[in-house]
Amino acid sequence: MTYAIVYSSMTGNTRQLALAIQAALPAERCLYCGGPAPEALAADILYVGFWTDKGDCDPSVADFLSQVTGQKVFLFGTAGFGGSPEYFERILTTVRGHLPQGTSVTGSYMCQGKMPAAVRARYEVMEENPRRAAMLENFDKALSHPDQSDLDALVTAVRASAGI
Repeated sequence: MTYAIVYSSMTGNTRQLALAIQAALPAERCLYCGGPAPEALAADILYVGFWTDKGDCDPSVADFLSQVTGQKVFLFGTAGFGGSPEYFERILTTVRGHLPQGTSVTGSYMCQGKMPAAVRARYEVMEENPRRAAMLENFDKALSHPDQSDLDALVTAVRASAGI
């Protein structure tokens, strides 16, 4: 079975995940690895990655997902806010909504990803309150992600979905 890895990465976090998938799967079966493109739709299995934009994937990935025509799909993504499996599942549920009805989703994985310094600067000028403190704490926690344990967990999920 052939596969394609399609991803959008604003800060490089999702690209890290995509490259981990590429390194874990047989190279000879890879038809495509890169941004959303029609040629990826020729593959049997699509590994589709996204960065989180207001609780959803970015528009380029949403458009790509709407074009899926019977391939199996594995979704993966990063979110600056995170750590909560429930939060990640809400995002994945929203992203799955872009797929045509009946599409087989073989697996999914999400982890936290670091955010640009400009985000922290925005938080720093906010009025001092518990929400601001939590946002700054989350920003600082995200700085090391995706880390090796995130990449290892992704590869484990991908291999399990592929029966490897």
